[in-house]
Amino acid sequence: MRTINLRRVAVATGALSLALLAGGCGDSGMDHGNMGNGSRTSAAAPKSGATFNATDVKFANDMIPHHRQALDMAKTAQSKAATPEVKALADKIAKAQEPEIATMSGWLTAWGEPVPSPGAMHHDMGGMAEMPGMMTDQEMQDLAKATGKDFDTMFLQMMIKHHQGAVEMAKTEQAQGQDPAAKQLAAKIAADQTAEITEMQGMLAKL
Repeated sequence: MRTINLRRVAVATGALSLALLAGGCGDSGMDHGNMGNGSRTSAAAPKSGATFNATDVKFANDMIPHHRQALDMAKTAQSKAATPEVKALADKIAKAQEPEIATMSGWLTAWGEPVPSPGAMHHDMGGMAEMPGMMTDQEMQDLAKATGKDFDTMFLQMMIKHHQGAVEMAKTEQAQGQDPAAKQLAAKIAADQTAEITEMQGMLAKL
């Protein structure tokens, strides 16, 4: 009877060991599953080591409405300018800045940042302080009312100020930005608009 009992104990102990082993394998499978889920979560997370920084985002976010205002001024000049030279300049400004708006909007979208709406001109005092060269609503209204030589003079004076603000913003991006494409565009804006400032100053001297 003792032998039988010992055999029964051995069988029971072996069965228990098998059950524990099976349970351990099951737990191990669950652990692998959790690790797998962890890997998927990690892959879906935002990438580290982004090529842009806060200065790049601010540059695009501010320059878009800044360019849009320049386009509004240029379109007004295309229909109201008294001299062919001013109309030609307005055409050049529009052709240069429209594609740049599209480019910067694409960056913001790729960076997961909102694109400024067409009405976002930052005419409040805080926005004006952040974006040098922006015209006020009153200045834009005065330009729309001007005619003839007065219009040309006002347009050139305002656009020089506007360009000077854009150049200042572009230089900040060149110095503090991180994204190579954004810094390259900033360099182009600074160079192009500095040249146009000189051109407009020459036009003013002839009016």
